Amino acid sequence: MTNVKWGLIGASTIAREWMIGAIRATGGDVVSVMSRDAERGRAYAAENGIAKSVTDVADLVTDPDVDAVYISTTNELHRDQTLAAVNAGKHVLCEKPLALTLEDARLMVQTAKGAGVIMGTNHHLRNAASLRAMRDAIAAGKIGKPLSARVFHAVYLPPHLQGWRVDKPQAGGGVILDITVHDADTLRFVLNDDPVEAIALGQSGGMGKAGLEDAVMGALRFRSGVIAQFHDGFTTKYAETGFEVHGTDGSLIGRNVMTQQPVGHVYLRDRDGQNELPLHHHNLYETALAAFHAAIEGRGKPSATGEDGVWSLATGLAVVKSAATREAAKIDPGL
Repeated sequence: MTNVKWGLIGASTIAREWMIGAIRATGGDVVSVMSRDAERGRAYAAENGIAKSVTDVADLVTDPDVDAVYISTTNELHRDQTLAAVNAGKHVLCEKPLALTLEDARLMVQTAKGAGVIMGTNHHLRNAASLRAMRDAIAAGKIGKPLSARVFHAVYLPPHLQGWRVDKPQAGGGVILDITVHDADTLRFVLNDDPVEAIALGQSGGMGKAGLEDAVMGALRFRSGVIAQFHDGFTTKYAETGFEVHGTDGSLIGRNVMTQQPVGHVYLRDRDGQNELPLHHHNLYETALAAFHAAIEGRGKPSATGEDGVWSLATGLAVVKSAATREAAKIDPGL
């Protein structure tokens, strides 16, 4: 399939800023967009060069011109929209978190498998040259045995993105299901390891409404024994993001790497001093879409699979539970 035709479920900011361009840059085309607001959908289609706009999921997923669907609606809608798409035989790339419960997320993955279609989770960070270089360095033994990690992913959520993320618990709002799930996926990818336990404290710093946390700090324990701390926030205007892994023989220091932009630096510190790793930066979403298109053609799999999305959700839900109970929470995706 040389020209994958995409339908967008959700006339979203991320689709406009990143995904439409990435689809087109990797040989695909966007042929339809669904928005429940007909006027918004028509305007979005016109602004982004999309031929069709519809107001109902069924109209999009039954369209014979659509091969694959990108879902970027609010979190509580992901399950039913994914099920509608895969049951119509469409491949699905879904935003994180996949759903609000593990049962729903597993159902989505299982249904896609049963339908024989490709399903991926849009975890963009594992496509970054910086984080891939860190994964490769660890696999090559550059820092010896990994012992610990630190993730700095506290940012400022701009006003035009605040909306449901900070005022709708029923939509899966809050910083944990928005950002901590990315930390979880990135740690799993870089360490090639799975988390088993979480402990965390949430914070309401003034942006979150309806009791939603807008910052969180915590720690994860991995199967290998690695412990990883994380700090995520919507309220941090002037911080820099970072990702570090410390081992018996060295440390990897990533700066400005937890971002959508293809930027950042990675340093290896060991007995020989500090050296910057060479990075070949490329658009993260184009890397993801190239892998997804290849998977549709039977070559490999999405950079982040549906199962990866279940893992990150399981971790996020454990962090939510720990922050609420002040007790450690086990992580079990049930896969």
